[in-house]
Amino acid sequence: MANTRIKNIANIETDIGPLNFVVPAAVLGELERLAGGKKRLSAGHALEYARGMPRMPISGKHADDAILGHVRSNGGIVATMDSGLKARVKKSGGSVLSVSNDRIVLEQQKL
Repeated sequence: MANTRIKNIANIETDIGPLNFVVPAAVLGELERLAGGKKRLSAGHALEYARGMPRMPISGKHADDAILGHVRSNGGIVATMDSGLKARVKKSGGSVLSVSNDRIVLEQQKL
């Protein structure tokens, strides 16, 4: 979830192809915890947006670890701007959809 506007998001399917965004249950849980703390404003906005998305039954205590477990088992594309998570997803065999300089970038797994 981003806390600033992402330009060119409307062009994503033109650039990459049809996508369905889903939110893992672990991410919702993490956002709910963050919404009660120091990051309540940005986490609250992200949580509000995420609740409108289809949920994926990927759960766990830590959202990143739950996502990585799913990618290892099933592959997939993870949308994130977190550089540490990006590296771990690509190392686990997945691809990353990220935003850089107002451009949407699809980064493939590391070979």
